[in-house]
Amino acid sequence: MISRSVAFHHFGCKVNFAEASSLSRQLQETGFELRNFHEMADIYVISTCVVTAIAEKKCRAAIRQAHKLNPKAKIAVIGCFSELKPGEISQMEGVDLVLGHSGKFNLLQELKKLEAGHEYHGGIQAENMHAADIFVPSYSFGDRTRTFLKIQDGCDYFCSYCTIPLARGRSRSDRIENIVHTTREIMDRGINEIVLTGVNIGDFGKQNGESFFDLVYALDRIPGIPRVRISSIEPDLLSDAIIDLVAGSRAFMPHFHIPLQSGSDKVLKSMRRKYSRDLFKSRAEKIRSRMPFACIAADIIAGFPGETGEDFRDALDFIRDLDISYLHVFTYSKREHTLAAKMEGILPDYVKKERSDLLHQLSDQKKRQFYHANEGREVDVLFESDSSHGFMYGFSENYLRVKTPFTSELINRIKRVKLDRMDDEGVFLI
Repeated sequence: MISRSVAFHHFGCKVNFAEASSLSRQLQETGFELRNFHEMADIYVISTCVVTAIAEKKCRAAIRQAHKLNPKAKIAVIGCFSELKPGEISQMEGVDLVLGHSGKFNLLQELKKLEAGHEYHGGIQAENMHAADIFVPSYSFGDRTRTFLKIQDGCDYFCSYCTIPLARGRSRSDRIENIVHTTREIMDRGINEIVLTGVNIGDFGKQNGESFFDLVYALDRIPGIPRVRISSIEPDLLSDAIIDLVAGSRAFMPHFHIPLQSGSDKVLKSMRRKYSRDLFKSRAEKIRSRMPFACIAADIIAGFPGETGEDFRDALDFIRDLDISYLHVFTYSKREHTLAAKMEGILPDYVKKERSDLLHQLSDQKKRQFYHANEGREVDVLFESDSSHGFMYGFSENYLRVKTPFTSELINRIKRVKLDRMDDEGVFLI
């Protein structure tokens, strides 16, 4: 191959990050020099997202940026945006290759063809579009402290606002045997924290006669396994058995990220979610009963179509009473080819912003309460390599952020500390 330098840029979820990391590692192992995306490179690979209109806008901006950095470079666009809007992307100046979710795992072979002079009509390799029906394992590597391990892909839920099933296909998973093997490989690299990621990880294993509980049980039995965190899991798939297993585990951290999306049953029904708000509340209460200091985060969508002022106030009151740690707030974004895009009652942007602001304020209050509730406790903190203004940062078991003066000896080490005081940032200082 003539070109030897490549730069990656990824948008969106942790699954996207894990996949992009695995692809960049594959290219490095075959002789490519990996460069920063803001540097001159021979090839730019942009892993895209379509969760919101802002995500699409950022993807387009990254394509333009790459072409401006090096007009002669080859640009490959992969992922969700590629799967849903290949024609639109192929018309952008500088784009040479567009690969959907299955096709992107053949990136190395397609780049070789591209450099050998093979031309794709309009930049599209059409045979790979709409073929997101295989599972390809991936995990991130580069951060000495943490890795994101992809265990599942796709989704069968088809919520009314979401394009993920259209972009990533139906739910599918790796096998427990393979994940255990990969986990041991990760352990051999000296990484101290594994985050299990997927699009709908609670749906893990159903095609193989396995379950997410089976996976958690199998990983917990690996001798010497480092910290493990569970990424976002649907409340209807978070069983008492899983909560109990985590509560009694040495490896699994007391940290749960549970999508709520709305505190109104009316809106949840319109969203086509598979639970009521009372079910969510029962999951949070179960976690608190077993792990009083667990971190419980929840996703919320602000300004869903048809949400009245009364609906929102009812939802806000419900969330205020929940014993959770903080919120991830997303403003509703109209997505093509979804049921919500055709619904009546689309809210003005200023109303969506007002509701988003109120939810952010509530989240800040809950986060302060969560941190204050942990004052005086002793926790185990895994410190990371990043530093800022002479400080390094780490996270406790229950995802409290802690900082201390930088010292290289603490990188990737777990240290027992006492949470005595917080600084002006709202971070524990030790």
